[in-house]
Amino acid sequence: MPFDEFMAAALYDPDGGYFSTGPLRSARDGDFLTSPEVSPLFGATLARFVEVEAYRIGADPIEVVDAGAGSGSLLRGLLDTVRTGVRAWALEVSPAAREALRLAVPEAMVAEGPAALPAPLRGVVVANELLDNLPAAVAVRRGAGWKERLVGADADGLCWLEGPARPEVAAWAERHAGPVPEGGLVEVQIAAGEWLRDMLGRVEAGAVVVVDYGDTGPGLASRRAEGTLRTYRGHHLGPDPLLEPGSTDITLDVDFGALEAVARQEGAAVEVTPQAEFLERWGLRESLARLRAEELALAREGDPMERLRVRSLITGGEALLHPRGLGDFRVLVARR
Repeated sequence: MPFDEFMAAALYDPDGGYFSTGPLRSARDGDFLTSPEVSPLFGATLARFVEVEAYRIGADPIEVVDAGAGSGSLLRGLLDTVRTGVRAWALEVSPAAREALRLAVPEAMVAEGPAALPAPLRGVVVANELLDNLPAAVAVRRGAGWKERLVGADADGLCWLEGPARPEVAAWAERHAGPVPEGGLVEVQIAAGEWLRDMLGRVEAGAVVVVDYGDTGPGLASRRAEGTLRTYRGHHLGPDPLLEPGSTDITLDVDFGALEAVARQEGAAVEVTPQAEFLERWGLRESLARLRAEELALAREGDPMERLRVRSLITGGEALLHPRGLGDFRVLVARR
């Protein structure tokens, strides 16, 4: 079985997939946290981007779609701050997450997938840490060509095999991978490109915003020897992806260079920046400065609990900008 088929089943199978069954995964008592869970300032800062897009395309209300909405933290922070009319959509394959979303963001329309969205769409589609979980094949450099990693079984359980690469897998790797050493591994992210193409096809006017860990081709070059495939469980790196399928988060670094190429093919104006640069551009530094002034005033004379709340906001906001952490994530903005 090609690895992308295995990954799709392990994460999304209706009866045993990691995201399709079990509890809410993106939570403090789950397996991972994303930027919106770290700080509501993520959604609040994105609200300023939405306001400018609403003005640019003349949309009131503007549609805002959170694809892979998880706990609803992103939409909650955005809707609590935005100063323009918004019609919010939360897309989520996880039944547990959809239940959480109906409580956290009752004003949003909650759906399993994009088929429920209005067509054409005038607004902003946001995918925060979604594309790193879309199924990817794994190409292996062999000589001047490519093989493909497969999943098989032996007496000890699931195991890695190697076979001829499917034509589309070899073509993607040849186009996007750049120099790869003998035996090096490349996550072939065809599904991520198809997702972006589909979303851009739905957006008549507005933007698609992709936030995730990863890089463009040159930044990924040093990671090609071992590949970037990994798992998470309980906020720590987990076991081999073939162990305990359905109980661990399987993820990979997103190839933003490949996504940028798709966006340009679709006629979008596209830009890729570090998360810190994107959030600074839309006012997060100014928000932190105001919070620090508020904390100082509370230190002189104020409620200690309120000061603690403000300090927590500052700490979370600073984490979003950290150059060796969340601030080094990438943000792709593709506009129509």
